[in-house]
This record gives sequence, C-alpha cells and structure tokens, in this order.
Amino acid sequence: MILSNQSLIKLRLLINEETTYRSGPELVQFFNQLGFQDSYGQGFPSRWQYTDEKLSKINGSPKIDKCITILLSPANFIEKAAELDRHIAEFNKYLSFDKWKVLRNGAEITFKRLEKVEYDEAGPSSRSEDEFLQREFANVTVKELGLESVVAEILQKRIKEIEKCYAAKSPLAVILLAGSTLEGVLLGLANSHPKAFNSSSASPKDKYGKVMQFHRWSLANQIEVAQEIGLIQYDTYKFSHTLREFRNYIHPFEQMSSGFSPREHTAKICLQVLRATLAEIHENLDKINT
Repeated sequence: MILSNQSLIKLRLLINEETTYRSGPELVQFFNQLGFQDSYGQGFPSRWQYTDEKLSKINGSPKIDKCITILLSPANFIEKAAELDRHIAEFNKYLSFDKWKVLRNGAEITFKRLEKVEYDEAGPSSRSEDEFLQREFANVTVKELGLESVVAEILQKRIKEIEKCYAAKSPLAVILLAGSTLEGVLLGLANSHPKAFNSSSASPKDKYGKVMQFHRWSLANQIEVAQEIGLIQYDTYKFSHTLREFRNYIHPFEQMSSGFSPREHTAKICLQVLRATLAEIHENLDKINT
C-alpha cells in the first residue's frame, strides 16, 4: 500500500497522539514491532519528525499495512469499539484518495482496494461549513465557565489577541492561538470537573487501562471527551478537529511538508470554533455540574 503525503500525516497523528499519546520511548517500542532496532536516548529527534521518518521508510511496503493493523487492533480498544470506529472512519477519509479503505470485522482489521475515490464530505446530522459559519453565539467570556481565575484571565486575553489578529488579517496567528486557547479551555474544564472527564468512555487510557493524567491528554482526546459528555454539539466537535489539524502547523517543517497556506477563510473557521465552544460549554455546564 502506497499512501499519499496527507494520509501519512494523518497516520502520524493517529500514532503519536490521537489513538493514545505515545512518548518518545513508546514510539520506539511501536516501530520496533515493524523490524526497526532503535533505542531512545540523547539526541532523539522530535516525536513527529521520528514518526515521519519511519513511515517514509515503510511506505509502499507490507510494513505500512502491518503498521496500520497494529495501530488499529481492536485489542487496543477494549470497551472502546465506538472510539476505534471513529478513528477508522476519519482515517478512511484520507485513504479514500489513495483508493484504499480500512475495514473492521469484529476483531479483524483488513484493507479493501477501491475502484474510485469515495468522498462524502458532509456526514449525517452535521451542518455544512457555510451553515456553521453563519451560526450566531452569545458572547461568553472564559470567566463564565467557572475555570480557575488566573487561567481564565490568561485565556480571555488570548481571545482578545485572536480577534485583533483576525482584524489585522493575520490568519496563521489566529489559527495557532485559537488551537492553544481551545486546548487551554478544555484542560481547564477537565481540572475543574475531573469526575466527568475521567469517567467518559472516550477518556484516553494507558497500557494498563488507567485514565491518563490530564496534562498527557492530546487536544484530540479533549475534543472527543467534550463531545461524548455533551458539552459541544456535533458540528462544533467536527470543526474542532479541523482546528486541531491546522494547529499542528505551528511547526514550520510540518507546514512545508504539507504545502499548507493559511487563508482568511481558514482563520474564520477557527475563530468560529472557539466562539461555538465557549457558548455551548456555557449552555451545557449543568450536565457535568450535577
């Protein structure tokens, strides 16, 4: 199986943080299952650089199939089949352009060669991009979410900075600040409501099945849990993942390898995600306050 650059980027995100957060030593352990003989130590590259390098080496060989099979093995998602199916469905959006599809039949992961690209942009019960951008939200401040006052003040200042950057037509600044602010809001909520976040079926677990500490959660984990416990609606959840993917372009080489060029329209989506998240969380706080 030969994967395109976009599919490889998505696969790297799945490996590094989306299915579970993998530290440097855990990434070495993961790829050594594919025949590498690496060790973790001084001079180890960044996690994304290491994973990109390994995926580039195995792309087009049977090892890329084995990599995906290991990553998406149902044995790693005991009592989390719905989460696994979400990851597969998301990955298939990218694989479709390579004319491949991942299938799960019970505990078995297989691959299907497609005759043509299967592209379905709008999922069920989701608004289109234009409809999402046209939604209007109450002007909710971070302080109204009940976060720790010092954290709330910092996040509110960031939101004001984001609005200034948007008005100044600085899309990359908007995208990066919006991603970090969204992460800060969700982490602050988790710290304020640990029972609700820890008890969610979407909460990330370590290899022993124990919920990871909040500082180890990725933004993808936070978004999944926020949606699962009813804090945000489906379209906000969907576009939050779009913002999350854009936020990864904080790394210049990541932006270069993907050919991403930030636009005002992209910045508008990211700002709208932030506004939607604040308004919907404020509206739904009673669901986790009880």
